[in-house]
Amino acid sequence: MHVENRLMPDAAQLALLQAPGPDQPIIMVNLLKYRARAQYEDGRDAHLSGREAYQRYAVRVATLVEEYGGRVLFAGDVTGLSLGVVEPLWDEVALAQYPNRAALLRMSMSAQWRAAAVHRTAGLEGQLNIETVSSMAIVLGAPA
Repeated sequence: MHVENRLMPDAAQLALLQAPGPDQPIIMVNLLKYRARAQYEDGRDAHLSGREAYQRYAVRVATLVEEYGGRVLFAGDVTGLSLGVVEPLWDEVALAQYPNRAALLRMSMSAQWRAAAVHRTAGLEGQLNIETVSSMAIVLGAPA
């Protein structure tokens, strides 16, 4: 298995994001790896950690997610690996729900997102974004 953290989607991933998605809400699993030090293109705020820079982005994007009909479900630090073997690739996991893939795409193309994304780029070494949909009714509290 090859795993590669990135900051932006490649052409195939971008095409997938632009295609009609599942006909139900999606939950994006975000696996985040921070830079030791923030790296802003204009050199500002070099004293910040990558995590601190990313938090500037996260605060702004949490509001945006809601404006586009979604919500942040969870964000937490990775504290250990209880099954499997992988090098330490991620520092934090965040889950965000969107009404559909189109809402995620519209948000990520907005001027507000682009303005906040400067902090994301400065703070992240890379990440994985995994689109998921519910496949187990019991998880959602449906009667058995």
